[in-house]
Formats: sequence, structure tokens, C-alpha cells
Amino acid sequence: MKLGHIAAACLSLAIGASAWAQTTTLKIGYATSKESHYGVGSTVFCDEVEKGTQGRYKCQHFANSALGGEREQIEAVQLGTQDLVNTSTGPVGNFVPEVKIVDIPFLFRDYDHARKVMDGPIGQDILTKFPSKGIIALAWTENGFRHMTNSKRDIVKPEDAKGLKMRTMENKVHMDGYRTFGILPTPMAFPELFGALQQGTVDGQENPIPVILASKFSQVQKHLSLTGHVYSPALLLMSPKVWNKLSDADKKVFVEAAKKAAVAQRKKVNDDEANGIAQLEKDGMKVVRNVDGAAFREALKPAYANYAKEFGADNLKKISDVK
Repeated sequence: MKLGHIAAACLSLAIGASAWAQTTTLKIGYATSKESHYGVGSTVFCDEVEKGTQGRYKCQHFANSALGGEREQIEAVQLGTQDLVNTSTGPVGNFVPEVKIVDIPFLFRDYDHARKVMDGPIGQDILTKFPSKGIIALAWTENGFRHMTNSKRDIVKPEDAKGLKMRTMENKVHMDGYRTFGILPTPMAFPELFGALQQGTVDGQENPIPVILASKFSQVQKHLSLTGHVYSPALLLMSPKVWNKLSDADKKVFVEAAKKAAVAQRKKVNDDEANGIAQLEKDGMKVVRNVDGAAFREALKPAYANYAKEFGADNLKKISDVK
């Protein structure tokens, strides 16, 4: 080999090695499968980051709670032992109390209302509360409107839910609301839920259609009631340990990637809502569509008096006034 060729070969090897050395692989975790809405949003985010940073940053996915329950993953992001988590808001209020307001039952009328609130001044202001708690919130993603499933009976009105042992997230706002329906809220980490339903430790659970589908709850639950009792947003959270190392240009790439992830995740939620209910019926679930929403709202009145005290009646009105 000629000297010039050897030099060129060495140079290209050196460039290749330095490019390889500069690639930072980020760990991203979420509770459901890679095919779920969380997986879809996370994949779009990671692809956009890799593209926008010319391969200097890429992701390793940890789906199906491989890194622990959502609360543990948020703690790990805060500590800097995990880089990113795509999580429901369920446990987030334990870290950033301002988030709790969006977990109030029947606060949002529909997806259009919820998304306008999250994307508008109210939702964007909540994102600014995270850095002081040692977490960077890149964007609101989405989990969806939550519905009740159980192994005992149809739920049409609150009385039907009375006495049911229902797994909930470790979320005081949810639990206070569900108690007004006569439910016995049983907080439990998501990774333990399927087994608990299978063994009858709990009678039911409540989650959006995309989660019910992705988690195959139709195998262990007979009844699905389309209560839509809570809108469950989600968040793409990042460790400040990584964020603080990024250049301003890279920070912009990450934020833009998170916005695109949110669009993709919401689209997957829409698709699952449109097609998933029929699929769950095919899988043997009995679906109750004619839920008495007015009776559920009426039952919630005592809890709403407490929510108004805790969060401020003005703040609740601001959210309901968004058109």
C-alpha cells in the first residue's frame, strides 16, 4: 500500500473512531411496550434527536417498566442515573405539586379542551416549575382519558363502583375523587398490576384505552366502562445532568424533538381510541358505553369543594374557561 493510501486510511479510521467516541447513548424508559403510545412518542423523540444532532446523541429504549415503576424512574431522572422518562402525571405531583391540578377528575371536557390547556399558557407555565425540583420537563405528551375495568360487574353509575377494590396510582387527587364513588382505592406500582388482577388481589383498575390494550388487561378483566373520568396527560422528563451539558443549539433540538414526539403520541392515542374498543370487545371484554356521567360529576361535588380549597377556585375556572 502506498504511503498516501495508508495515511488516508488511518485518517478515515481516526475520524470514524472520534465520531463513534462522541456518540452519547441516553437511557429512556416508560411503562408500556415499544409498540404502545409511549413507545411511539419515545421513538419519534429519539429519531429526531439523533437526526438533529447528527448522531451525537441516540437512545436506548427500556420499555415495559424495565427500569422500574414510574415513580422510581422519575427519581432516577432526578438523581441523574436515568436520562429520560416518558411518564404519566400520576406520580409526578409527588415531585412537582403544581402538576396535581391536571389530575382532577372531570376537569377536562374532551381531548380538544385538554390539549389546548396543556399547549397553552396554563400547561406551559407548569413546565417551568420543574427545574427547581431537579427535573427538566421537555414537553407534555399524552396518556389519554382514563376508563374503569373490573372483574365483577358493569359500572354505569357511581353506586355500581361502590366497594370495588380498584388499583390506582399513588396520587392523592385521584384517590380523593375515587372515594366519593365508593371505590376502595388501592395504590400499586404499575409493574405489579397485571399479576394483582390475575390473582384477584384487586378487582379492577383504571387507565386509558391505549394502556388497557398494550397491557392486555382483557386477559384478566371482564368489564370495561367508558367513564372517561380523568384526562391523563404525560410528560417527557429529562435529567438536568444531561441537559446542562447540552449546547444551546442541542437544547433546541431536544425541545423540538419532544414537541414532535407529543404529536405522534397523541395521534397513537387517537388511533387506539378509534380502533381499540372494538378490539377489546373482540378479546372478550363487555363494554359499557352509556355511563351516567352526570351522576359521577354529582358524586364528586364534595371532592370538588376540597379541590377548590387546595388549588384555588379561580385556577379551576381558568382551566374550564379555555375554549
